[in-house]
Amino acid sequence: MKLLDSVEILYCDNHVLMAVKPCGLLTQPDASAERSLEELAKAWVKKEYQKPGAVFLHCIHRLDKAVSGLVLFARTSKALTRLNEQSRLQEIQRTYIAEVEGILSKKEGQLDHYLIHGDHRAVVAQEGAEGAKHARLLYRTFKEKEHSTFVEIALETGRYHQIRAQFAAIGHPIWGDLRYGSKQGNGESIHLHGQQIGFKHPVTQEVLSFQSLAPFV
Repeated sequence: MKLLDSVEILYCDNHVLMAVKPCGLLTQPDASAERSLEELAKAWVKKEYQKPGAVFLHCIHRLDKAVSGLVLFARTSKALTRLNEQSRLQEIQRTYIAEVEGILSKKEGQLDHYLIHGDHRAVVAQEGAEGAKHARLLYRTFKEKEHSTFVEIALETGRYHQIRAQFAAIGHPIWGDLRYGSKQGNGESIHLHGQQIGFKHPVTQEVLSFQSLAPFV
């Protein structure tokens, strides 16, 4: 485990890099002047491998700023192409941990919705609506508090704000997610964490799996 400004680099070889994003940090640079996980990881690669020029590093998936967890990066264009294909074919296994408001009536289940990517949020729509894409996740509960439930989530699709929108749609928003109706927290940090990623190495074909414990459990 290597640290750079409190960012963990769990694994790195010539083709892939796995990092842990804390909540409050962007995954990629945007129009703001805020630092991002990608920039910190590039700085680590540049220092670790003493690279004189620009560092190639592209994330395979993004986490929202308020979300924490594992992020997989490709270090070469070949790895990027192959990992993007795995992602398109839903061959990259991703598991999330969340704390949702209220007590879920079903201890495990499947959520199916149709989502439209709106203005900085996902909007639940009817099947067949213009721009609506099918979203599916599987969940199981593993712990309850007086007013909240902890769930483990496996994504079958990877839509924008999918987990946040789908649990809000059934009346159980993520703890702290003010954008989707939570009555807790300040909106800067929500209780959603990318805990596990499994994928096939783009060059060696070895199956790799990484885990990061959720800080709020």
